[in-house]
Amino acid sequence: MKKLWHQLGEKLASAFPRRMSGVDSLPQLAILGLLSGLVTGGVILVFRLAIEWPLGYFLPGDGSEAFPSEAFENLDILTRGILPFAGALGLGFFLHQLATHDRKVGVAHVMERLNYHQGYITAKSAFIQFIVGVTTVVTGQSAGREGPAVHLGAAFSSLMGQWMRLPNNSIRTLVACGCAAAISASFNTPISGVIFAMEVVMMEYTIAGFTPIILASVSAAFVTQFVYGPEPAFSVPALTMNSLLEIPWILVIAVIIGISAALFIHLVDSMGRFNHRPILLRVITAGALMVPVAILVPQTMGIGYDTVNETINGELGFWLLLSVGVAKLVITALTVGLGMPSSIIGPTLFMGATLGGAMGLIGAEIIPNHASSVGFYAMLGMGAMMGAVLQAPLAALMALMELTRNPHIILPGMLIITISTLITSEAFGKKSLFLTVLKSQGLSYQSSPVIQALRRVSVAAIMDKSILRIERHLTAEEARKALTAEPKWLVVEGSNGPTSLLPAVDLARYLEDSEKIPSDEETEAPKSIDLMDIPANRRDIAPVQYQATLEEALNEFETTSAEALYVQRHVAPMIQRIYGVVLKSDIESYYQYRRS
Repeated sequence: MKKLWHQLGEKLASAFPRRMSGVDSLPQLAILGLLSGLVTGGVILVFRLAIEWPLGYFLPGDGSEAFPSEAFENLDILTRGILPFAGALGLGFFLHQLATHDRKVGVAHVMERLNYHQGYITAKSAFIQFIVGVTTVVTGQSAGREGPAVHLGAAFSSLMGQWMRLPNNSIRTLVACGCAAAISASFNTPISGVIFAMEVVMMEYTIAGFTPIILASVSAAFVTQFVYGPEPAFSVPALTMNSLLEIPWILVIAVIIGISAALFIHLVDSMGRFNHRPILLRVITAGALMVPVAILVPQTMGIGYDTVNETINGELGFWLLLSVGVAKLVITALTVGLGMPSSIIGPTLFMGATLGGAMGLIGAEIIPNHASSVGFYAMLGMGAMMGAVLQAPLAALMALMELTRNPHIILPGMLIITISTLITSEAFGKKSLFLTVLKSQGLSYQSSPVIQALRRVSVAAIMDKSILRIERHLTAEEARKALTAEPKWLVVEGSNGPTSLLPAVDLARYLEDSEKIPSDEETEAPKSIDLMDIPANRRDIAPVQYQATLEEALNEFETTSAEALYVQRHVAPMIQRIYGVVLKSDIESYYQYRRS
């Protein structure tokens, strides 16, 4: 059976020609994007069911609430205190059994795999994310489901590309497709899913990338709509800005949200100084910190979308909104910073909605005849907090527009999101939370235009295939026979594999010169030719995998000091086939050509 699956994978891989290694393979990428969306949509449905079924089973409620599976506040006080600590205890022991690199989950991990491993994500990583993602929400930690969803979508899309043995540039695109599909499936917001994948995860916009990512996002939305219906994640009434006199107050709220976002990022970063402590101790401490918050402010437990929905519909008072928003900000930052594997996208929306709603109630007291509804300010707060924390203003604006389905919110939304994002980044010098988390782990995220351009192309797209593998020692007759194939390059074989790259023209010139030497007893031409001894412009070579991107090839040039790379691919146990060669000048010429 395993052999059958392997053969099927080989056939599927062969269906996509070598154009997949370049940037012009839109038809193939479009098909892959569609498949990625369908697979991710199915995975997200399973993930949501794994969360909603146990919560619907043990949480109190008669099923009439808008969000019956999130009513942690209906639990008795003892259960609210025990549940998050018991969950943290279980998570701590689970993570303690794992290697350090296996504990990494969420959006930051996906970005790390993209930057350092060309988007290769393991099935083990997806399994761990599924377990911890479900556990954090079900046990009442301050968590969300969107971060795990992004990880799962990216992982299954990456695994699909690995199974089909696609080039690394195509696997990177599939990871972006999985991220977009996950956000689309989670919120029923396909446009913001596309922008999130490009603005937050990939940190680049490309024409070639839009088509497959859009198809992935749309197909995932169709899958979830088939089960949950066409409505977005929140029940949002008709919202509009009543008067232009509200703009100064919106600017004030933008500043407050920007400061709150900067504080949130700072708290998460500050907790990173405890990363050297045992993971068991850190996660249990996070669970202990959650206990008093769960007892006093139970709305902070779990995803909290029931509270968000009540806020949007103006059902909560000022002091409750303010206390819940502040408590959510502090406890989420502390627990995530200590190592609790919680998502922060959901809590970010929660914080923005409650703080924005509280500010809206203040505005109603200041300008009672002109103030808009609390739901209007709650939605603006959600967009502003998301944009500031993730440093993704366009993704936040698209989410705001799709969740409200109201174009009238675009103008104030653009204003508050832009100002709050600038306050966080420029006034306080904070980067995206995900980049901050990566930095605390000693990692960086390269997003320069040159690096991005090189990541989009595989070595297979520019390699010179006019090669011939040849033994180092051969006779003149064997050399002439080899040259009849008219190769451009000769890959000289040594005892441990290829050792040098030789221009075929140099061997031809040597044979021509040898024929001009008089053939007598003292000057008889040698019967054997040593290709490492004849006059030639030889180059030291090193291997690079067929799936590698041009960025990986450049890194290989730097680490090996090689003058050329031979492109190889594993075709059978202990057998590597060589497909072509790449020179550093080839990469430079390709980039200059594309840029012009």
